[in-house]
Amino acid sequence: MSFCRLLRRAFSTATTQPKPTTAKSIRAISADLDRERNLKRLVKKFKESSELYRFRTKTPIYEETVRRLTNAKRFRAIEEILEDQKKYPDFSDEGFAVRILSLYGKAGMFDNAQKVFDEMPQRNCGCTVLSFNALLGACVNSKKFDMVEKIFREVPEKLSIEPDLVSYNTLIKAFCKMGSFDSAVSVIDVMEKKGVKPDVITFNTILDCLYGNKRFLDAEKIWGQMVEKNVVPNIRSYNAKLLGLALEKRSEEGAQLVEELRNIGVKPDVFTFNALIKGFVNEGNLDEAKRWYGEIEKSSCAPDKWTFDTLVPFVCEKGDVEFAFELCKDIFQRRRLVSAALLQPVVDGLVKASMMEEAKELVKLGNTNNYRRFNLKLTSDK
Repeated sequence: MSFCRLLRRAFSTATTQPKPTTAKSIRAISADLDRERNLKRLVKKFKESSELYRFRTKTPIYEETVRRLTNAKRFRAIEEILEDQKKYPDFSDEGFAVRILSLYGKAGMFDNAQKVFDEMPQRNCGCTVLSFNALLGACVNSKKFDMVEKIFREVPEKLSIEPDLVSYNTLIKAFCKMGSFDSAVSVIDVMEKKGVKPDVITFNTILDCLYGNKRFLDAEKIWGQMVEKNVVPNIRSYNAKLLGLALEKRSEEGAQLVEELRNIGVKPDVFTFNALIKGFVNEGNLDEAKRWYGEIEKSSCAPDKWTFDTLVPFVCEKGDVEFAFELCKDIFQRRRLVSAALLQPVVDGLVKASMMEEAKELVKLGNTNNYRRFNLKLTSDK
C-alpha cells in the first residue's frame, strides 16, 4: 500500500471519529433528558446536546424541555438554554428563530420573545408573516392580550408584511380572551375586505367565547354567518353550541343535537359528552348525567380529568356513593391526575354509608398506586 493511501486512510479515520455525544442516537439523548430529574443537570445536558445539528432539528425535544422548566417556574433556566441557541448558524433561518420565539411565548416570557423578533434582522434572518404570526401567538400565550392589537397595527406596516388567515385568527382570539366580543366579530369584515376568507377556526374561536359567556343568541347569529359563508361546522363548533345549551339549562336539546350528529356522521368526542354531563349536572338530573357518562364508555372516547371533576362532587351531593366509588376506581384505572380533595369526600361518604370495605379499597388505591399518592384517610363515622 502506497504512503499516500496510508495517509489518506489515517486522515479519514481521524476526521470521522464521533464526539462522545454523537455516538448516542438522538432517541437515546431524548430518553436521557426525559429521565433526568435534576433540572440543573437537564439544562447542562440540553446545552451539550444542542451542539449536534440533528438534535437542533428536533422541535418536540425543545418543547418538552421548556414545558418541564415552565411547570417548575425555572424561567432563568429557560432563558439559559434558549439564549444559548443564538450562537448557532441555524438562528439565521426563520423557522429556527420562530421556534425559539414561540417557546418563549409558551413559557409566558413575552419580553424575551419580542427580543428574538427584534434581533432577527440583525442576524440576517428574514421576517415574514411566519415570524409575525409567531410574535402574535407569543403575545397571546403570555396573556398580553391588550398588546396584540398594537402589534397587529404597527408591525405589518413597518416590515411590509401582509397579515394572513392565521394573523387574523390570532387577533380574534386575543379580543375574545379580553371579553371584547364585538371587536372580535368586527374582524371578520376586515378580513373579507382584505381578501382573507374566514375559516372554521375563525368562527369556532368566536363561538367558544359567545356560547361560553352565555351570549347564546349572539352565538347563533355567528353560526348563521358561518353557514351563509359555506364554512362547514366541525365537532368543535357543535361542542361550543352544546356548552351554550348546557349553560342555558337546555340539555335535552343538547342530547337531541348529539343524536343528530351521529345520524349525519359527525363523531362525538369527550368534550361533547362533557358538555352534556355539565348540562345535566347543572339541572340536577343524576340519571341523565350517569347515562351520558355511560355513553363515553360505549364510545371510543375516554373520560378525562374534567369529566370526573364535574361528576364526582355532584354524585356525592346526590348521595350515590356506590356510583361515586365506581367513578373513583375508573380514575385510578385511567391514571387521571385529580386532586385528593375530589377523592376524600367519597371515602367519607362510603364510611358514613357503612361501606367500609369499599372505603378501605379506595384509600389503598389512593395511597399505594404507582403514579400519584393522594394521602387519603379512613375517617371514623361520627
